[in-house]
Amino acid sequence: MNLPLAANIIVDTAPLILDFGVVLLAAATLGYLARKLGLPAIVGYLLTGLAVSPFTPGYTADSGQLSLLAEIGVVLLLFEVGIEINLPKLSREQSALLWGSPLQLLIGMLIGTPIFIFLDVPIFGALLLALAIAMSSSVVIVNITRSGRRTTDVETEEALLAWSVLQDILGVAIASLILVFFGNDDRSLPLALGGLIGFGLIAYVSARLLPSLLSRMRTTPDLFLIYSVAIGLVLAALGAIVFGIPMALAAFVAGLAIKSGEDTDEVRRVLLPFRDLFAVLFFVLIGSLIQPSQVLAALPFALMLLLLMVALKTFPTYLIVKFSKIKSRALQHSIGLSQMGEFSFVLGAAGLSAKAISPDQFTAILLAVLLSIVGSSVLVRISVMQPKLTRKNL
Repeated sequence: MNLPLAANIIVDTAPLILDFGVVLLAAATLGYLARKLGLPAIVGYLLTGLAVSPFTPGYTADSGQLSLLAEIGVVLLLFEVGIEINLPKLSREQSALLWGSPLQLLIGMLIGTPIFIFLDVPIFGALLLALAIAMSSSVVIVNITRSGRRTTDVETEEALLAWSVLQDILGVAIASLILVFFGNDDRSLPLALGGLIGFGLIAYVSARLLPSLLSRMRTTPDLFLIYSVAIGLVLAALGAIVFGIPMALAAFVAGLAIKSGEDTDEVRRVLLPFRDLFAVLFFVLIGSLIQPSQVLAALPFALMLLLLMVALKTFPTYLIVKFSKIKSRALQHSIGLSQMGEFSFVLGAAGLSAKAISPDQFTAILLAVLLSIVGSSVLVRISVMQPKLTRKNL
């Protein structure tokens, strides 16, 4: 091997490794301090992003590398959720979820879009903003349902996850149509719909073939794990590159396919540490994009986004759960969904690049994401109206 070349490679990659290490150390420290204060560790991760951003003095991390690692974290997170969640079981036991989640999303779109148009936002930006406040964060919801200090019961956790997944599926379809009709998506409508159908077929074929492949690896746990993770990443990337499907949703579908096999508990157990490690970076990334100099100008619009989110998502969700047969604590369920997250960030970035929303409005979206994540993560713990009955051995 060429030793000088190897030395150059090490030197070139050392700053990236340093960034990764510094960010993780800072996130762990601030996350620990946040928990000591009775706050979710997510608060510490968001503050870490602000501390290492180019907009604050001190150490600056490479935002491009953070974005890449955060994307891996979100993919692994939703891949694991897809493995765990059992939608056929939920559709049998909680069929109201199948109409409750889409109804909440449509309420946000149908009422939110005219409001933003009235505020002189172009129709493309109005549609994106309405969808952004109607969508919740799968990353945050998974953390709410996995936290060691959570107060949700099992049925509420399952309902939250299923509601969020249905949001993602319908939200991605709506976003695809918005981008085709109003955005800079070069694909025609038939081509965009063909991409969705094509990925659906790939997911169906995978669901048929993967269990047989993985069953051959049961006696070799290391290869079983490698195959499972690799399949999830490959399907996620194929969904984005070939069919134009967001990688997070494609990863979830890949997890659902693996769910139909056996012996996946061990895969989840080994995958969890990797998922948690990289998912931290998503929150760091959000914090790193906030520009303190723009906060005051963006704050009024951010507060308006939060008020609309409560009116068009939190309140309708509470009513739907309260007066339907969904087995979930209505107050906790509605508060648990009361945040903007990764999908809102993606929609805001699309609107900013197309000049459908202003830089101040994009900063307002980031602020709303930060404030709503912190608020929902804290409030969902203290919103229990009755003692836990179904969870054991906490």
